[in-house]
Amino acid sequence: MTSIQFVTVLGSTGSIGTSTLDVLARHPERFSVFALTAATQVDLLLAQCQRFSPRYAVMASEVHAQQLAGRVRELGLSVEVLSGEQALCDVSTDAAVDAVMAAIVGAAGLAPCLAAARAGKKLLLANKEALVVGGDLFMDAVRAGGATLLPIDSEHSAIFQSLPEDPATWARRVHKIVLTASGGPFRTRDPASLAAVTPQQACAHPNWVMGRKISVDSATMMNKALEVIEARYLFGLAPAQIEVVIHPQSVIHSMVQYVDQSIVAQLGTPDMRVPIAYGLSWPERIASGAAALDFATLGALTFEQPDDQRFPGLRLAWEALEGPAGTTAVLNAANEVAVAAFLDERLRFDQIHAVNRATLSALSPSKPQSLVDLLAIDAEARAVSTAEVRRLRR
Repeated sequence: MTSIQFVTVLGSTGSIGTSTLDVLARHPERFSVFALTAATQVDLLLAQCQRFSPRYAVMASEVHAQQLAGRVRELGLSVEVLSGEQALCDVSTDAAVDAVMAAIVGAAGLAPCLAAARAGKKLLLANKEALVVGGDLFMDAVRAGGATLLPIDSEHSAIFQSLPEDPATWARRVHKIVLTASGGPFRTRDPASLAAVTPQQACAHPNWVMGRKISVDSATMMNKALEVIEARYLFGLAPAQIEVVIHPQSVIHSMVQYVDQSIVAQLGTPDMRVPIAYGLSWPERIASGAAALDFATLGALTFEQPDDQRFPGLRLAWEALEGPAGTTAVLNAANEVAVAAFLDERLRFDQIHAVNRATLSALSPSKPQSLVDLLAIDAEARAVSTAEVRRLRR
């Protein structure tokens, strides 16, 4: 009989968080929700509290926490409501917690990710920033805490599933890894027309249902640039051993090419519940709720090289990895600022790359030694990129 695992879901109201709860609900004999957290969505978090009865619910701000607490009292729920970054860390490190789903978008998720790693938790990583911003500092925390780090991005989960079980053998057995990309909504669009792209068009992903920020990143392929950086730290390979190929059908989620030139790939329907279920149950497997592939009706699987004119941001991944430690944090911060400006219609779609490139050129960070250092690099990069957005708007 498998003992019940207590799970904290950081960012439970986002797309990954809601998919995680869907998987958890399918296996009440295996999992129980310890804590749920959200930024501003009081109504949805309240509904999740009603259904899953967590011990704690955490809102990012005290104002939203007070709103939630009032509703919790009205309904007579036995949920303790907390707020702020320290509360996020507390519900990620509590002795009762077995696993933490890290699905808070942006640098806001970095502190609880680091805390969970140092506490030796089973850490299901859907927050790109932990690795893109944290880099070696984050991986050092994972090793020091004895945490189990399991990637939840569909591509990194696919790589993890395709690699040998013993990480000590990766260096001598693996030639390269190949991350697949859908190409997003503008895969065939004339690069000269990208200046006219609207936020609504950029968020209309052909295969995946995602939040607005990551949808824009998919449209620019900056999501793949960030995934290249993640893969570098997750799997300990050289940047030159990481490639990206466009695969519009999103059926092959990524591949590993071995030194004998054989390739192992993971296939599945484009449903995030598959990597979530694998992470929750690893090293076992459980039902995810996703539909099975039907090879009789699947049709052709096609592949293309990314177009540098259409997706200029992709190459920034390798440039950032070649720069001083902390450069990947600069790229991440610049991109967050640029995407937010685009979604607010303060920046053209094609200018996202211009902001990212200008910010990288302007900064050469010192090697970060702590979370404080990382946040300082993040803040400086945001200031530079915000100024660049203002300059481009003139």
